[in-house]
Order: sequence, then structure tokens, then C-alpha cells
Amino acid sequence: MRKKHRKTLLAIFEDPVRANVSWADIEALFIASGAELSEGRGSRLRVALNGARAVFHRPHPNPNIDKGALKSVRNFLSEAGVTPDTLDRTDVVEHE
Repeated sequence: MRKKHRKTLLAIFEDPVRANVSWADIEALFIASGAELSEGRGSRLRVALNGARAVFHRPHPNPNIDKGALKSVRNFLSEAGVTPDTLDRTDVVEHE
């Protein structure tokens, strides 16, 4: 996982919940974590990671995710076992 993905993960789990996390960064984090993504109808995105499954709506027209959706992403990643606590420093690639 690249340093940028780790920063996105830390932003997702930050308290208070942030409102300025880019959806593109979240999708990149899903991919870097090994998630399987598939397109749904409209702006829906199905995500499967480590046995956890969820459907998210891509935000539009704003590129940033809202706080409620960010909490859903946080819950999904926790269920999938991807949290800042589970990352080992060796998982981070320093070259971007």
C-alpha cells in the first residue's frame, strides 16, 4: 500500500469525521487493499474485500464523500479488517 493510500485510510478513521475526503482516493484505497469492484446501476459501486461486501454510491456532482457515507466506508473497512491499527509499516511503499 502506498503512502497516499495510508493517508486516505487515516483520514477515513479520523475523528471528528471529515467532509473533505475524495471519492477517487477511497476507490484507489479499495483497489490497493485488494478489493474487487464492480459497477452497479447508476452511480453504484459494489465492493468485496476480505469477505465483507458493500454497495456505495459515488458522490456527484461533488467529488468528496459526505460524512454519513464516510462512516459507512469506515464500517465496511473495519468489517473487512482494514484499519490504521492493522497496517504494518512494511505495508507502506514509500515511493509514489
